[in-house]
Amino acid sequence: MRQVSDAERARLRQSLVGNFLLLLFGLGVLGFLVAIDRADWFTLRPVSGTSVALSKAATAHGDTLKR
Repeated sequence: MRQVSDAERARLRQSLVGNFLLLLFGLGVLGFLVAIDRADWFTLRPVSGTSVALSKAATAHGDTLKR
């Protein structure tokens, strides 16, 4: 089996860390581009039927108070 020197190990470790950081950066940029294209993912929507009814009731009541 081939003996690997400490210098070769350090160079390999630095190369792997660099590639990993580049991969993370690329995934971060991809995530950012997807997120800005899908702004509706970040809007709050009611989950249940009850919360939908309460939301509509609050909105309707708020509209009558403004008039």
